[in-house]
Amino acid sequence: MKLTHFALLAGFSLLGACSILPQADPSDVYRLPSAQAPASASSAAAQPWSLRLNKLQASEALNRPTIAVIPQGDVISSYKGSRWSDPAPVLVRNRLLDGFVRDGRVTLLSTDDSNFAADLELGGSLQAFQTEYQGSQASAVVRVDALLVRGYDQKILASRRFEERQPLSDVQVPAVVAGFGQASDRLTAKVVAWAVDQGQKLAPRKP
Repeated sequence: MKLTHFALLAGFSLLGACSILPQADPSDVYRLPSAQAPASASSAAAQPWSLRLNKLQASEALNRPTIAVIPQGDVISSYKGSRWSDPAPVLVRNRLLDGFVRDGRVTLLSTDDSNFAADLELGGSLQAFQTEYQGSQASAVVRVDALLVRGYDQKILASRRFEERQPLSDVQVPAVVAGFGQASDRLTAKVVAWAVDQGQKLAPRKP
C-alpha cells in the first residue's frame, strides 16, 4: 500500500509540473503573396530546350521558415509569432517557376524535387531574403546570385547578381510580407528575362 500511495503522489507531482511548463507561442504562417502582374504568356515562340529550377543555396539563417530581419548592424533576428510556409530558398524557387510559366517561352520545366534531366539548370545562392533597416527606413530585400548551368556536365554557362529592395511604410508583419511579394515579383521578371536570353544563346542545339 505504501508503494502504491507513493506512486500516486509521484504521478500527481509530474502532472503538476507539466501544467506549469511554458506553452509554445502560436505562429501565423504566411505564404509569399501571389504575383501581382496578370498572367500573360509571351507572344515569342516557345523555346526547344528544357530547364530545371534548383533550390538556391542559403545560409542557416535563411534556410528556415522564420521571417528574417536585420534591425541594426549585423544582428539577424526574426519576427516573433510569424513564419513563412516554407524556407526562403523554396519560396524563391517556386516564385521563379511561376514566373517562367507566366512568361510562357520555356515550357519544358521541372524542379529539383524530381529526378528529371534538363538541358539547362538554374540555381545559385540566396544572399538576402530579409527586412533591413537603414536608420528608420525599413526595406524588404531579396538578393540572388544566379547561375545557369549546362545539365549534362554541370558546366557554369552564365552568372549574374539580382537584387530588389521594396521600401516599407508599415513594418507590421502583413505589410512586410506584401513587400517581399513586390520585391520577388520584380526580381523574378528580371531573372526570367535573363535566363531566357542566355538560354537562347547557350542551350544545346537539338538535332
